[in-house]
Amino acid sequence: MPLNIKDLTIAPRHFSVGDRIPDRHTGYHDNTAPDLEISGVPEGAVELALIVHDPDAPLPHGFTHWVVYGIDPATTVISAPGGGAAYREGPNGLGGKAYTGPQPPPGHGVHHYYFWLYALDKPVTGDPTREEFLVAYGGNVIEQNRFVVTFSA
Repeated sequence: MPLNIKDLTIAPRHFSVGDRIPDRHTGYHDNTAPDLEISGVPEGAVELALIVHDPDAPLPHGFTHWVVYGIDPATTVISAPGGGAAYREGPNGLGGKAYTGPQPPPGHGVHHYYFWLYALDKPVTGDPTREEFLVAYGGNVIEQNRFVVTFSA
């Protein structure tokens, strides 16, 4: 299936794409997940998945900040758990199942945080890590998009 990245959109609700992520969403402060707006979900999508990843982290595969599966394709806003959304969280880079905000080492420079949204033609089973998801479900992505924000300590 060809990959199409022109219609599906994901954007932060309370700050701008490309900006420095507000402190309240970082591990140095409140560590709360930002609200994200979604639109343009393609026909045929049976589930959405979200992965927040920092490729600048000083680790072989970067650092995974949030993994979310089971997002209904009719969803227009993803909020932190408890915000009324029905989805499940997968393992982050610390092994927990929750959002963990940016917290790069002091003096490590600017890090880039990619908020990837995937529209899938089949549901995700189990609790795959970011890497396991990409291997197991890469062929089921019918559309994807992302935005990037930054942060430095």
